[in-house]
Amino acid sequence: MSLPADYHTHTPLCRHATGEPTELAAHAVRIGLTEIGFSEHAPMLRDDWDDWHIRLADLDTYAEKVQQARRDFPQLTIKLALEVDYLPGHEDWIRQMAARQPWDYFIGAVHYVSDTWALDNPHDRSGWQNRDPFEVWTPYFERLTKAAESGLFEIIAHADLCKRFCDYPTQDCTPLFTKFLNAAKKHGVAMELNTAGLRKDCKEIYPCPRIVNLGHDLGVPITFASDAHAPDQVGMNFEEAIALARSAGYTHTCRFTARRREDVKLS
Repeated sequence: MSLPADYHTHTPLCRHATGEPTELAAHAVRIGLTEIGFSEHAPMLRDDWDDWHIRLADLDTYAEKVQQARRDFPQLTIKLALEVDYLPGHEDWIRQMAARQPWDYFIGAVHYVSDTWALDNPHDRSGWQNRDPFEVWTPYFERLTKAAESGLFEIIAHADLCKRFCDYPTQDCTPLFTKFLNAAKKHGVAMELNTAGLRKDCKEIYPCPRIVNLGHDLGVPITFASDAHAPDQVGMNFEEAIALARSAGYTHTCRFTARRREDVKLS
């Protein structure tokens, strides 16, 4: 099976990953990938915002490390990108990041449902206590919808990250899903199928089959992502992700160059 591009990978500059870009590229070649994208966690407004985003001073170093991987593996198409946290009010900051390098794409992500709480942080599980899950899922999907509407991103990351710890609402979340997916379709934003969920408590690809099926029905394009934080995670569980895409009816994925989309047949 020919594997699609892995468009979501990380490096040690985010302070919670291992393996330099050239090492991740080497593994990509070993497993038969022909394209990979690096998407480090973009700098936040302040370097002390948290301890898992790249520091602003390291941004150019990151780009150079990706360039080195390109030189080391000319047979592999390597894209330069960022995973950018969307918080309302940070739009100008994101535009400043966009001007810093010749990026191939930006992945919009929602981790924070407030300025101080990242809902998927394993060191801050207490944030879920005394909250009905629906009270977390609702603002999460509201921010995800705003990210899709913002015009700042080509791809939306792990679209139901809020399920990471299996805190599931009893309420029907279909209206939340549909509003987000309609925004993605309207603004031409892709949704990634992210296999990292299989490595988390939820043991399920992000997003769930319900969202993938709705995404196909509404015409939302897709990309594939391992969310690798180590070389051996590149392309991990892509067979399962391809099967999920096909079961929903997808026949194409997409790739990005200089922030322009190209649809590619899913082999």
